[in-house]
Amino acid sequence: MAHDSHSVQSPAPRSRKGEVDRIVETILYLYAESRRVTKTEARERGLTGPQLSVLKILEATGDLSLTELSERMSAKNSTITGIVDRMERDGLVLRDRSSADRRVVLIRATDKGRELARSVKVGAMELLTGALAALDEKDRQELRRIVLELAEHVRSEVDKRDGARQSADEEGED
Repeated sequence: MAHDSHSVQSPAPRSRKGEVDRIVETILYLYAESRRVTKTEARERGLTGPQLSVLKILEATGDLSLTELSERMSAKNSTITGIVDRMERDGLVLRDRSSADRRVVLIRATDKGRELARSVKVGAMELLTGALAALDEKDRQELRRIVLELAEHVRSEVDKRDGARQSADEEGED
């Protein structure tokens, strides 16, 4: 029985693709579950998921500038500005000038915001924190190194795509 060499694929690329697909599926699962938990917790308190995330971050870190909050949430300043505007309207946060640098405006949780944040015992961040704490230190360090490297590759790819999109937009303006 003759074998057609064109129909047989080498196992290495297929297994690598399967391995990469499984990693991506796992990352997406972790992301989806953390968002689901956050949305459920938020909805029970009359908040959106991002609003609850803001409150939990402020609870953990204290006052932050808009830029610092945007970085922690991996979102654009304009997106966080809209979220903070609605939270300020609802009495959950307030904007306060920094005493150290009057140019800096800090986002601060109000008593109402702090109480809501305290009422959420297990959020997405706590779930992931607990799961990561269960790993041994060497595995956590290796995972941190890999995740940071992965984030840098993603950031580089996003920058390339944004640059290509901006170039295409500029060409369309002519």
